[in-house]
Amino acid sequence: QVQLVESGGDSVQAGGSLRLSCAASSYTFGERCAGWFRKRPGKEREGVAIIQADGVTRYEDSIEGRFHISQDNVKNLLYLQMNSLTPEDTGMYYCAASLNRRTCNSPNAGYFYYWGQGTQVTVSS
Repeated sequence: QVQLVESGGDSVQAGGSLRLSCAASSYTFGERCAGWFRKRPGKEREGVAIIQADGVTRYEDSIEGRFHISQDNVKNLLYLQMNSLTPEDTGMYYCAASLNRRTCNSPNAGYFYYWGQGTQVTVSS
């Protein structure tokens, strides 16, 4: 049974950084698309970043180069490095993994089958 477990969420001040991690069991990162999504207060869930099996990454436009998605194929971990955080980044962040897609054109939730429980990120001004 595939399980994704996020960690690294915390409370930080604006301008700070966090690195989120996602550990997978019964699933290997690097073979299919994986990504990060978030649910901000009062807003719909939205895609943040994805990484394809070939390493190509794509980001939601509003991220504006502040976040970086990566994966460690040895440790089987997915990461989201978040820099220059603002209060608008506050929310629950979810790791997601595709069932069988090696490519995914955008952070579209429809591409992903497996989901973690989320880790909370809170940014204060």
